[in-house]
Amino acid sequence: MALLLNIDVPDIEAAVRFYTSAFGLKVARRFGDDFVELTGWPATVYLLTKRAGTVGAGAEPRRYSRHWTPLHLDVVVDDLDAAVARAIEAGAALEAPAKDTPYGRIAMLGDPFGHGFCLLQFNDKGYDALLES
Repeated sequence: MALLLNIDVPDIEAAVRFYTSAFGLKVARRFGDDFVELTGWPATVYLLTKRAGTVGAGAEPRRYSRHWTPLHLDVVVDDLDAAVARAIEAGAALEAPAKDTPYGRIAMLGDPFGHGFCLLQFNDKGYDALLES
């Protein structure tokens, strides 16, 4: 099995700029004007141009204002403060500043296309710290 991440965006070039700048991903291949493959994470990322208002799975129209979804990206980083600054510089919106947790530190952000993501810096125990309570 393999895991692929597909991210719908309204503007492919803006999305390429954001995801390469914010996370250091690299363009691996382009499949025409509306479909780009990015590498640099354990899972390959595909950016797909989908216009706002078009219907996706679940029969709901796509919208690119900030929206909530039960599935989001957690990006594990070595330096949370630097990663937050880099994401904001690339165009992300900080929604919840970095806070300490038993397993490390976490910040919540949104990309320029309405998708939420978290940046997470684990401490030495990681999620195992949650087993100690």
